[in-house]
Amino acid sequence: MFLEQASFNTQTWTVSELTGYIRELFEIDYRLQDLVISGELSNFTRARSGHLYFTLKDEGAQLKCVMWRTAADRLGFWPDDGDAVLAHGRISVYEAGGVYQLYAEKLEQAGRGDLALAFERLKEALDAQGLFDASYKKEIPSMPAKIGIVTSADAAALHDIINVLRRRWPLVSVLVAPTLVQGQDAPSQIVRAIEWLDGRNDIDTIIVARGGGSLEDLWAFNDESVVRTIFGAQHPVIVGVGHETDFTIADFVADLRAPTPSVAAELSVPDQQEYRSNLLGLQERMLAQIAVIVNDKRNLLEGLGRSLRHLSPRSALDNNRQQVDWLLRRLDLAIGKQIEARKARLSVAQAALGAVSPLATLSRGYAIVRHQDGVIVRSIGDVSAGDKIGVQVADGQFSADVIEE
Repeated sequence: MFLEQASFNTQTWTVSELTGYIRELFEIDYRLQDLVISGELSNFTRARSGHLYFTLKDEGAQLKCVMWRTAADRLGFWPDDGDAVLAHGRISVYEAGGVYQLYAEKLEQAGRGDLALAFERLKEALDAQGLFDASYKKEIPSMPAKIGIVTSADAAALHDIINVLRRRWPLVSVLVAPTLVQGQDAPSQIVRAIEWLDGRNDIDTIIVARGGGSLEDLWAFNDESVVRTIFGAQHPVIVGVGHETDFTIADFVADLRAPTPSVAAELSVPDQQEYRSNLLGLQERMLAQIAVIVNDKRNLLEGLGRSLRHLSPRSALDNNRQQVDWLLRRLDLAIGKQIEARKARLSVAQAALGAVSPLATLSRGYAIVRHQDGVIVRSIGDVSAGDKIGVQVADGQFSADVIEE
């Protein structure tokens, strides 16, 4: 038997070097850089960073996949385990884990490829035209007086919206523009309903809404005429179509996207409970401030009252009144003393006068003789026979005739 000695490569590879080499082999194969792979989703998770990690499998094999957040945010649906999908992306090696995997850039639900492709084409075209730019988004009024609603008249979504509005802000009024929200005729009716509400001057906000459904059920809100009508509306438009995981192109062009019709209603009006709480808080603070002000003013008033009483002329007037009473009493006493003294002096004078008074003499039996003219007769020679004379005695006077000298 002929044995050939094998030749061995003497180069030693590290794990990192080998893995890096294998990654390069994957990346230089152009056929692995633009793939569409069909399979069933499993082990689907969303990391806190927003990146998606999942496995594609069929009956014979499995392929690990990752989708970065930037691509995940553009998904038109929310994937779940068991979904049959088409994954667009490239194959490479995750060196730290030593595994090859698909770096997915797009996901489409299998069986809906045509609609999904149409969705993506229109979405990309409108995005390129700038219809999704944030600069075009109008501000939603914080306290609307009237809201226009575009939805089906008998839909549960309408009842949900009205119930939310009634609970959160009963002051708002509602104007419903009923329309089909599904089927071939729905787009034109939705356009007419939006244009009718947008042409009014008493509308503050427009809500475009419908409940959840399949991609086909929601397709009216991917119609270009509907999307452009929402974009061109003068009034701000809130779109609440489907469930939280449902996306339509109308969501991207709306001034505000709501995950459900009920949330659209919540976002369109303030919460009266918050205002009540704020008003109650303001009332409490106002009453407390008023109490402080009143107390300060009361203290100021009392201080001014004390100052006024201290400076008031009434105190001096009261003192002067009391002084006057005291002086009057002193005056009365002084006058009384003067009168008594005068009386005493008068009595003394009267006694002295009485001692020399002719009346006293008369009381002792003497008399005063006067001529008729009142001249006192002092001598016998002062009278002649036949003169009329008056005689005054102690208890009176009488007349007499001089008979002889």
